[in-house]
Parts: sequence; C-alpha cells; structure tokens
Amino acid sequence: MAQGPYLYDDDPAPLHTGTPRPARALILSVIGGTVAVAVGMAVGLPLIKGSPEEQAREVTGVFLAALAADDVETAHGLLCAAERFRLPPEAVPAEYAPDGAGEVTGTTDGEVDGAPAQRVEVTWDDGTTSTLTVVSEQGARVCGTVPG
Repeated sequence: MAQGPYLYDDDPAPLHTGTPRPARALILSVIGGTVAVAVGMAVGLPLIKGSPEEQAREVTGVFLAALAADDVETAHGLLCAAERFRLPPEAVPAEYAPDGAGEVTGTTDGEVDGAPAQRVEVTWDDGTTSTLTVVSEQGARVCGTVPG
C-alpha cells in the first residue's frame, strides 16, 4: 500500500468490508425465472395466435373473400412462395376459384414435404368441393388446391 499523506486522518477504507455472500440463490432465481417465461410462452403462444386449424380457417376465409371481391393482389399475397412464383396475380382466381365463391367447411391435418400442413375443405356455390393446402411459411399461407 501507498505510504504518504492522506486527505483524511484514516487509511483508505477497503472497498468490500462485509462477508461474501454466495450468489447461488440469485443464479437459481434467474434460471427459474427464465424457465418460467419459456414455459409461459410455449403455453401462451397458441392461445394468442390460435391453433393451426384456426389459422388455416382464417387465412382460407380471407383468401376466398379476396377472390370473391376480385382482389387478386391480396389473394396472391396469401399464397406460399412457390405458388406466388408459379402464378401471376391474374391467374390466381382461375386456378383457385374456378367455381365462384366458396365457403370453408372443414379442416384436417396433413403434411407437405415432411412439414405439417392443414387441408381445408371448401364447398363452392355450385355444390362442388375442393381442398386447399395451408402451410406455415411466415404465417399461414395457401399452397395448393385439389378438386374434391
């Protein structure tokens, strides 16, 4: 330590004078809080965004409403990347809604290239049905149709 004149009469006080406390409780509480937040997000996210079935019904309903209103840009934007690349906006109604207006009548679980997907059944005004495939691609996106 340095010798010499000090501003005060006493030597400089040591910075840490108390007995050291173990940080075990703090570390465990931080880890426990992180785990609680992660579990809360995993449980709460489907409640906020909806189940895959709900998301598929919603996006298909918006897609069909856009086609019924001749809003091809919105309908084209709701397609998956492969379908947007394959079809120009003007071709979407002929490919996806050749029978006029449609209504969502059911959903089932499916798979596309090993990834989970939803198959959404649509009933058209003339009574025919078709199935739209909805995949998760930066949100739910329509990615194909098969006549019923």
